[in-house]
Amino acid sequence: MILLNPGPVNVSDRVRQALLQPDICHRESECSELLNDIRQKLLKAFVPGAEDEYTAIILTGSGTAAVEAALLSSLPLGKRAMVINNGVYGERLSSMIKMHRLGVPDMKYEWGVTPNIEMIEKAMIQHPEVHTVAMVHHETTLGFINPVKEIADLVDSKNRVFMLDSVSGLGGEALDISGSKIYLVAGASQKCIQGFPGLAFVLVRKGFMEQVMKYPKRSWYLNLANYYEEQERGSIPFTPAVQVYYAFREALDELLEEGVENRIQRFKGYAATIRAGMQQFGIQAVLSPEVQGNTLTAFNLPDGVSYAQLHDKLKEMGYVIYAGQGQLEKKIFRVANIGALTQKNIEGFLAAFQATLEQTRA
Repeated sequence: MILLNPGPVNVSDRVRQALLQPDICHRESECSELLNDIRQKLLKAFVPGAEDEYTAIILTGSGTAAVEAALLSSLPLGKRAMVINNGVYGERLSSMIKMHRLGVPDMKYEWGVTPNIEMIEKAMIQHPEVHTVAMVHHETTLGFINPVKEIADLVDSKNRVFMLDSVSGLGGEALDISGSKIYLVAGASQKCIQGFPGLAFVLVRKGFMEQVMKYPKRSWYLNLANYYEEQERGSIPFTPAVQVYYAFREALDELLEEGVENRIQRFKGYAATIRAGMQQFGIQAVLSPEVQGNTLTAFNLPDGVSYAQLHDKLKEMGYVIYAGQGQLEKKIFRVANIGALTQKNIEGFLAAFQATLEQTRA
């Protein structure tokens, strides 16, 4: 089955075989070596040349676990967070903060609308209690790329902390973490890095991490200080999904061998092929090209064809697409192009899509 959903993704045989590594105890030196290897490779992949300025913190859980850990760990006593919210995952960030009553009003925009830099600056001035500004990098709601550099520069100029949810971005979208002085970046194993679900991580500026160690602990399992303290000693505070970690290390090796920029270009090429094919079929993308990411495209459903019809017929032919969310659930479908895919897989999907259109319109 070819997965064209935004994670979990198809993985390579090499990554799958890594699950068969020998069983180990997570308190033994073998696990310490595994953790250290993963942390170093994450830094090499995503902050090249600035590895000494960042630390990688690993936890067992989905990408949401990393996002929540980063966000809630970033706030000192008496300070608050502001969320830039223009999609389902921005809304999730907002919900995390609201549960603890630690937020100011969101900078909320319609889905697919670029945040207004001047309005954000004004809100930061009006709310001196804001310590952390949080945003999603790649909003998979519509496949929208937020203006990370511009907002990171603004937040840094105001001496605030910028936290980025890049669960769907790292490895598929360009991101200069160190150059933009981003304090915290949340990621996960099962998307553009092409691993299995179950491992999440946060890349944190080292100087800021030392401050986080003094902040209130609002969660026990999802507190970065707990992980950092243990991992600096070569341990981990809670039982990890060891086999998933082995597979993730292999996926990182694959990423480094391919090159992060080469992988971004590969995904970009797949997306271009899909978009061109859909255009030939008369299927319109929801977003304009200048705000589309490299890894997912939202399309309007063909006239007279429901998502269920489209999904089920494509699945019969070996391809899984993704539904819209919220108010767009019955209006759009989404096609991701991440994972261990080939150009042949993409062309096969387009042929299957054309056949499906012909059958449903007959």
